[in-house]
Amino acid sequence: MIRRRSSPPRSNSDTSSDTVVSLNTTEPVGQLHPQPWMTATETGAVLAALTANGDEARFIGGCVRDALLRRPIRDIDIAVPMPPQRVMEKLTEAAIRVVPTGIDHGTVTAVIGRQHIEITTLRVDVETFGRRARVAFTDDWVADAARRDFTINALSCTPKGQVYDYFNGIDDLGHGRIRFVGNARDRIGEDVLRLLRFFRFYALYGRPPPNREALAACRAEAHGLALLSGERVRVEVFRTLMAPDPADVMVLMHGEKVLSHVLPEAGDPGRLRTLTWLDTRALRCPGVAPDPVRRLAALLRTDAAGAAAVAERLKLSNRYRNRLVTMATPPWPVSPEVGAIGLRRALQRMGPEAVIDVALLTWAEEMAQEPRRRPGRTAAWVTLLEAAGAWTPIAFPLKGRDALDLGVAHGRRVGRLLKATEAWWEENDYRPDRDACLDKLRTLIAEGG
Repeated sequence: MIRRRSSPPRSNSDTSSDTVVSLNTTEPVGQLHPQPWMTATETGAVLAALTANGDEARFIGGCVRDALLRRPIRDIDIAVPMPPQRVMEKLTEAAIRVVPTGIDHGTVTAVIGRQHIEITTLRVDVETFGRRARVAFTDDWVADAARRDFTINALSCTPKGQVYDYFNGIDDLGHGRIRFVGNARDRIGEDVLRLLRFFRFYALYGRPPPNREALAACRAEAHGLALLSGERVRVEVFRTLMAPDPADVMVLMHGEKVLSHVLPEAGDPGRLRTLTWLDTRALRCPGVAPDPVRRLAALLRTDAAGAAAVAERLKLSNRYRNRLVTMATPPWPVSPEVGAIGLRRALQRMGPEAVIDVALLTWAEEMAQEPRRRPGRTAAWVTLLEAAGAWTPIAFPLKGRDALDLGVAHGRRVGRLLKATEAWWEENDYRPDRDACLDKLRTLIAEGG
């Protein structure tokens, strides 16, 4: 993973509570072995353009952090000590497409094929306004690192793999410590979104106990979460829910009086804990995989109106809103007790996605309340989920044209007749074919339906 060089002593003795200060070293502390994302042709082309004429560039933040942990690298970020306009000029000269995604804050994006690499000029905050800041560009790597949120995100790495760590982030990463750079309340005051990010990063990278200073700052600043947009909150909540064991961090957020500011509808996390076990470790069924909307529904204790209010507050898409409302108040029961016919009706009316959602929540609730499973119960639930995953919708054989061809005049009667015929078709478990359905329609017409 990394070959660590001798490093200076820690800046404090109690890493769980003290404010993080600089280690006062500007030398690399270790060597990261070359990895495919570092040596890819696209990455090399961007680096060659940026470092032409002896200029410096380093990988920064999450890609360095995850490389040290040997986790998949999703995004490649590069930092440079040159103005963004110069960055754009150098990329353009190298025939690399460049997009000024956030040029006022020093960020542009290099695009090569499907690869997008974000490049940011080193900067310092001159003045902060919550989610916004006025920045000044700099060539000081330590100053740029000092404005970042957590020590584990303040790491940088040269193209040759030399790792720089000004705030002991490597040690914190190895021990699962999530600590703010500098004073925790100051960091949150600059951007209250960092409060939610603390819990997300603790869920993804942390180990107990959580940092005391960080928790105290989160408690004190939680009221500021009201300033965040629903979209920002949704992103952080969803990412936290997709952690391996989100129930534990939700308990922590509740205990620190944070969760009530973003999800006052949240209830006991037992159902979420069980669902997480089902969708990650217990089951291998079509349609069963970790899903943030389903996990959100497992955490909430509310009705359809409450679920709709959550969807509105978090600015969910219509599809996600409908899923959340359906899981809060299922329109059709889904459990092994409904039998094969009841399951087919649920699938036909709700669709397989909704049936799987409701089945998993119902099963998780059942297991949370009755940890000792009845004989054959697991097999019954698995059979239900497998049937839902393999379901193909059955099309009703008739259309409005069929009623018109049988002499029914245009109007509401056409819809009433088709609806009645479809109800009969459903009562017969969707078995009647087109001819049988036409016969039933003729009978209903003759009876004056």
